[in-house]
Amino acid sequence: MASVDVNKQAPDFALNDFKGNVFKLSDFRGKSNVLIVLNRGFV
Repeated sequence: MASVDVNKQAPDFALNDFKGNVFKLSDFRGKSNVLIVLNRGFV
């Protein structure tokens, strides 16, 4: 697993939301905080 460096810019990545829309971390560049919650579905 990759480690996180303090005070370094995170690498860009893309995720799909539950509706299939693609969100990239770079879409939020310049915002104060970004919180990503990864829920596991129980199917």
